[in-house]
Amino acid sequence: STPPSVTETLVDMSSRKVPVTILTGFLGSGKTTLLNHILEDPNHGLRFAIIENEFGDVGVDERILSEKADEEVIEVMNGCICCTVRGDLVVALKNLYSKISQFDAVIIETTGLADPAPVAQTFFVDDDIQAKFSLDAIITVCDSKHILARIDDEKPEGVENEAAEQVAFADRILLNKTDLVSEEDLLRVEKRLKSINSQAPVQRCTKAEVSPDWVLDIGAFDLKRVIEMDPEFLNT
Repeated sequence: STPPSVTETLVDMSSRKVPVTILTGFLGSGKTTLLNHILEDPNHGLRFAIIENEFGDVGVDERILSEKADEEVIEVMNGCICCTVRGDLVVALKNLYSKISQFDAVIIETTGLADPAPVAQTFFVDDDIQAKFSLDAIITVCDSKHILARIDDEKPEGVENEAAEQVAFADRILLNKTDLVSEEDLLRVEKRLKSINSQAPVQRCTKAEVSPDWVLDIGAFDLKRVIEMDPEFLNT
């Protein structure tokens, strides 16, 4: 077979869909720690555009960001990418795409109280975004000690329980801070997570330490599963 021409290669590069990973989980669960692990990891050789909308106690480590100048933190509407700014997220992603040669992937870190569904919907409600980005996976980080209490929080009628939604929409679940609870408690937590989401693999970890290849470029988002769970997902 003949090698592709330069033109064909350029066309292929320009039509590449950029994979997007959504990191979700309550404040304090370990999302930012996971993000810092990914940025520090010397093995994947990937460069990320990061959209962060939470400024918790541990921000994305500036020292890491300054050492890797190709990393860029994009702020959307004061750092928010919540349901109400879906249009702005679309604009931000389109602006980002023009710089795509710098980035291998986009990581969106959502706020601790965010229902991940509206962020995920962003990748299906706009034709340009659909052509340029592919939603690779929703990764939910859970704090082993507190996740059940979060899931059991009583909410007013018509208000989603964000912790339950984050688990339900997850393609992979990191059960973090496992050193803080007993094996018996961990088994109880895992059983509960499986009752909400039977499909997502659960990985136990401490300090959010998992191999980046367990959460990046895994092609795990399954629109069919999401629509079975939430038939209105595409009707926004």
